[in-house]
Formats: sequence, C-alpha cells, structure tokens
Amino acid sequence: MTDTASPKPTSGRRWLFAALPLVLFAALAGAFFYQLRYGTDPKLIPSALIGDPVPQTVLEPLKSDKPGFGPDDFGPGSANGQPILVNVFASWCVPCRVEHPIISALARERGIPVYGLNSKDKREDAIRWLNELGDPYTRIGYDPLGRAGIDWGVYGYPETFLVSPKGEVVYKYVGPITPQVLEREFLPRLDAFAEGAQ
Repeated sequence: MTDTASPKPTSGRRWLFAALPLVLFAALAGAFFYQLRYGTDPKLIPSALIGDPVPQTVLEPLKSDKPGFGPDDFGPGSANGQPILVNVFASWCVPCRVEHPIISALARERGIPVYGLNSKDKREDAIRWLNELGDPYTRIGYDPLGRAGIDWGVYGYPETFLVSPKGEVVYKYVGPITPQVLEREFLPRLDAFAEGAQ
C-alpha cells in the first residue's frame, strides 16, 4: 500500500486566495466612490406623490395657538384658492434654520399659505425654535415619530412641497430653499398659479 500525499497548493493558488478579498474590497470601494461622485442626485429623483392628492394623514397641532392639518385643509375651499407650501422642518436641522428667513419672507410678502410639518422633533424644542426665529406657518402639524413624513415621502430635511389649489402635490424640493432656488424653482410655479395657468 502506498501513501499518496495530496498535492500542496502551488504558491500561485495561495496568492490568489490571499488577494481575492483585497480585490473584492477594492472593486466595491471603487463602485461606491463612483456612485458618490457621478451617481444620481437625490434632489433630481421625482416624488411619487407628484400629481396625486395630499396624503390622508391628519396631524395634531404643534402649538395650541395654531391648528394642525390633514387632507381636508387642502383643495377647493381651502386657502382662498391659493396654492399651499408644505415645509418639513425640525429644530435640530441646520439647513432648516438657513432657509427659515426665506420661508418667512415668502409667506409675509407673497401671502402664500405655508403649512409647517415638524417631524422627528421634541415639541418644546420646536416651539422654542419658532419663538426664536419667527413663525411663518398658517398651520403646523406635529409628527414626533416621522410617520407622516413617510406618507409624504420625506427622506431629508428640509423638504418643501407645492400643493395646487385642487389639493394635488405638484412639486417637491429637497434641501434648503435659497434665494436662487426660490427664484428658479418656486416663484415661476407660484406665478403660474396666480395667472391661472395650472
């Protein structure tokens, strides 16, 4: 009886097994960085709500002096036939603080009804934030767990929705509204409503 020893892996095979995890890691890291640099901008992803009625979620008021909102607060007979902005904000959101003066000026100067959707926030923090920065909102719904945010398709803060006088979501913007964004994205749409084009 002869003992046959199993052949030892060649040094080439050992190198392949050792290098395989490194090669896989490098490929995955490369794909990840490519997606970060050249991938789709989330601001360009359209909302699934565009063209649909507002979600059926009813939100309790954040503060005792302003009502919350629900689907009955949109559409014919609400807001004197004007479009409505729904602004998703939180006191911990730094970009929300940046855009807040623009939202306030838009509500004050153009008379546009703005509904605030305070999400994933502590009530007392949100009230303190509004007392400090001013409260431009016609109505403020409180969504402490973010469930209404899910219904609205929120995936970042801030987000702002434009709702037609018919109660349909016609536009969504992800990120803070800057003066440039206001001029480029919102004012033309608001002017079109004022002219009766939509």
